[in-house]
Amino acid sequence: MTGGRLKRISSHLDGNDFCMTYGDGLSDVNINKLVHFHQSEGKLATVTAVLPPGRFGNLKLDEQRVTGFEEKPKGNEGWINGGFFVLSPKVLDYIDDDTTVWEKSPMEQLASSDNFTAYKHHGFWQPMDTLREKRLLENLWNSGKAPWKTWK
Repeated sequence: MTGGRLKRISSHLDGNDFCMTYGDGLSDVNINKLVHFHQSEGKLATVTAVLPPGRFGNLKLDEQRVTGFEEKPKGNEGWINGGFFVLSPKVLDYIDDDTTVWEKSPMEQLASSDNFTAYKHHGFWQPMDTLREKRLLENLWNSGKAPWKTWK
């Protein structure tokens, strides 16, 4: 599980904070700003919060009457886990073993103990969980318009 994989890196850490990502999403998040934010907050964990791209058109209804419509509004579900973290090695104490799911007990305990903060990213973020999303990202890359390509 995700927590178990994190726990296994403990021997490679030198006591400093480290970055972690799932690797299934692309973003133009500024890692330097993310790390600086994490350090300034003084918490054990920072997650990058993102507004997900809308998948469906949003209807505003008054009973059966449509009073408004917006096609695929960004973030209509609210802020979500964007999958880019800065973590203190102390978060590994919240992980029991290989069966621990990072997104369950460890993240929940960090939040309830006021050791978790969110860096709100307003830029590009896109998961690649489906074939449709893979094709979208490939088309952006092939067109030379990949927003996550921030290097020269």
